[in-house]
Amino acid sequence: MCQNSVQRYEIVGSFLRPESLKKAREEFASGGISGDELKVVEDQAIRDLVAKQKEIGLKVISDGEFRRSYWHLDFFWGFNGIKHNVMDQGYLFHGEETRADSARLTGKISFNPEHPVFEEYEFLTEIAEGTPVRQSIPAPAQLLAELVRSSNEEKVNEFYPDRELLYQDIAKAYRETILALYDLGCRDIKLDDCTWGMLVDKNFWTTMTNGEYDTQALQELYLRLNNDAIVDLPEDLHVTTHVCRGNYHSTWATSGGYEPVADTLLGNQNVEAFFLEFDDERSGNFEPLRFVPEDKQVVLGLVTSKDGTLEEKETLVNRIKEASKFVPLERLSLSPQCGFASTEEGNILTEEDQWKKLSLVIDVANEVWG
Repeated sequence: MCQNSVQRYEIVGSFLRPESLKKAREEFASGGISGDELKVVEDQAIRDLVAKQKEIGLKVISDGEFRRSYWHLDFFWGFNGIKHNVMDQGYLFHGEETRADSARLTGKISFNPEHPVFEEYEFLTEIAEGTPVRQSIPAPAQLLAELVRSSNEEKVNEFYPDRELLYQDIAKAYRETILALYDLGCRDIKLDDCTWGMLVDKNFWTTMTNGEYDTQALQELYLRLNNDAIVDLPEDLHVTTHVCRGNYHSTWATSGGYEPVADTLLGNQNVEAFFLEFDDERSGNFEPLRFVPEDKQVVLGLVTSKDGTLEEKETLVNRIKEASKFVPLERLSLSPQCGFASTEEGNILTEEDQWKKLSLVIDVANEVWG
């Protein structure tokens, strides 16, 4: 594994949208400006974001997901055979309900050479001017989870009465998209994935399965989907994954330590590094890290992105030392637990808070690793 694929201090990828961008998106939605005019605002916002990331010293940068409304749905809508759908109800987070947008099948899923992710990547690399960039996309397992939501599932039954063909098409469309990104020069891809966060929440699955709590088959399916999408990729293409527990307007979706999925996920998913959330007690302890193979890295999400309160540096240093009992210090890194704006609403903190958080991550990493 390339030692530079993950840095000692990291970001998850999404950033708070500036007011200029929020206003432009509202005007576009109401018909006040054209798509081209919105793109001009997006371009400038991304340029400003890239400059700020470089200024504070980040070694791998992102576009903040500024062209997306969601961390996942916009990407799903880019495949052939999938459309934007509005459900009767959004996801119920603790204290809030998300917007009701979803993804629904209109036919068989396939690679789309006009997928918007390609333009996202090309613009970012152009303005990065040599600074490495990481392209974040939602994991294949996440697409399956979205497609089988309540009223969406009737379309799955219509187009894929044989679920095996659905699994094959998801993996194939993803793999072809990843290879197309590679052809554009991409060498660093992160798969963002909430499915494992759902699987570890016993209360969530007890409710979903009417009291039966056996998710091993689903674990194996999610693992298969994710691994099939990244099989036989070029050796110099680095793939990592971030495991999330929900991040909507500073609220969360699920709780539970990694132990129930650690053997499957940490022991067998074929990625180079795991970005894992450990910002509060909902994420459990570090013991499940014992399943991480010796050739893989772990990025510890110890700094919360959900509020502006700065963590104590000494506390973070001590938690890193605690995690090093299970994964050696040389294979650990530090990051915020998630992005600052998984959806365009963003979390409840200021842009100044956001940059202070990242400066803290950098300061602690320099203290621990030098």
